[in-house]
This record gives sequence, structure tokens and C-alpha cells, in this order.
Amino acid sequence: MGALRAASLEKIRSAGVLRIAVYRDFAPWAWDDGGTLRGIDVELGTAIAQKLGVKAEFRDFLAGDDVDDDLRNMVWKGPATGGMLSDIMMHAPFDRTFALRNDRVVIVAPYYRESFAIGCSRDLDCEDPPVQFKGHKIAVELNSIPDFYMSGQFGGALRSDVVHMTSGMVALDSVRDGKSDLAMATRAQVEHALSKGGDVLVARKGPIPALTSPGWDIGLAVKDDSRDLGDRLETLLPEMITDKTVPAIFARYGVTLRAPLAS
Repeated sequence: MGALRAASLEKIRSAGVLRIAVYRDFAPWAWDDGGTLRGIDVELGTAIAQKLGVKAEFRDFLAGDDVDDDLRNMVWKGPATGGMLSDIMMHAPFDRTFALRNDRVVIVAPYYRESFAIGCSRDLDCEDPPVQFKGHKIAVELNSIPDFYMSGQFGGALRSDVVHMTSGMVALDSVRDGKSDLAMATRAQVEHALSKGGDVLVARKGPIPALTSPGWDIGLAVKDDSRDLGDRLETLLPEMITDKTVPAIFARYGVTLRAPLAS
């Protein structure tokens, strides 16, 4: 059977269910915690559903080769094997160029400004120029911007010190466990790692030199024929930020809510 259509707001309210797609193994945004799905995007999706007067139904999925694939599989077409589409995909890049090449979806309601950060063990001066991290074990997610940065910048001086992990959180956990000396990941992941407690990790306060990524906004993706849902989300998210619903969710995971540039 082919993929079922994503629903409009009227159909969602009639069915009583909002189908929400979240990335799998993507702490602090969404991850399986002993059979229970947890994370910022999970709580935010649940809160959105409650505001709409319906039940949240989640589908966690592994990231594809790029976000374009994720939008196709989860929001507007569905995977080749068939399956139900989601009404909302959390954590979609809110970027005009990206949106133009994905015209089968509408990306709305930016709710966070993400960037990269570095977390170090207490034995290391995290404010040193990165080239001075030579000889220290540097943990990064494989094939990520932190991987390309640590492996390729400074004439490749740090390449032999880079250790590849399955995710940014795993990289940071390796620092917390004493298996690596520092890790580069998203700022949300670094802050979440700090919130886990213990006095073993410190975040770099200064800028990361020669990093070309200035950060990016994230929002919600809906199918292009679900614009009424998108319009409601555009008004709903600011209300949830003002009434402290969204800041409280971020705070529970140790993450500072940073306003998107598009807001």
C-alpha cells in the first residue's frame, strides 16, 4: 500500500491525532530511554498536540543521507516500502535556499538557533587555539561538520587525533567517561552533556576560529497542501514561547533557548 497523505488541520482535529516525526538517537532532541521516547522535540511535539486538542503520535526515524531525503520520506512522499506520512517533522532547517529546493513541504515556526560548540575535560584548557589540541584525543560524529573541521582545518594537523563516534552525544559522553579529551558537537548537545552533572566537562566560551558555519535556525516541516496546519503552527509557537511552555521544555534538558534569526 502506498503512503497515506499527511492530514490538514481539520482532518487532524477530526481524527484526534497529530502524527509527528522525530529523529532517532538524537539527544537531547529525541531518543529512546528504556522504551520511552524522550527529548526536547518529543515534549514540544506533545505540547503542540495538546494545544491543538489532539493526541500526539510519534514516529522516530533514522536520518537519511540528507534532510531532503528525510522530508521526502516522512512528510510528502513516504519511503519506497510504503507507510504513513507524518503531519509534522520536527527539527527541519529553516532556510530560504533549502526551502526553495524542497517545494513539496512548507517549513514554518522556527523555534531555535543552533550552532557548534566544544566540550573539554577539566584537565584541558578549552580556550586554547584548537591547533594546540594536537596530541589530545578529539571525539566527533563521523562525516559531520565537526569531523570536517577538526580533520581538515589547520593544515590537517589534528587529523590523526580525531576519533569518530556515532553521534555528537556519544562523542561528549566519551569525554565524560575519560576516553576522549574533548569533543565538538552542537551547542545543544554540549549544554545537555553539561546538565548531566559531575565536574568533568567544561564548554569553550570563546568563538571557534575558522569555523565557516555561522549557525542555523530550526523549525517545523509540513506538507505543501497542509498550509492551514502550517499557519496555525506559525501563531502557536510564539504563544508557547511567551507563555514559557517552550523555555521550560528546553530548561529540563539543560539547553538554553536561543531565538532564531528568523523570528
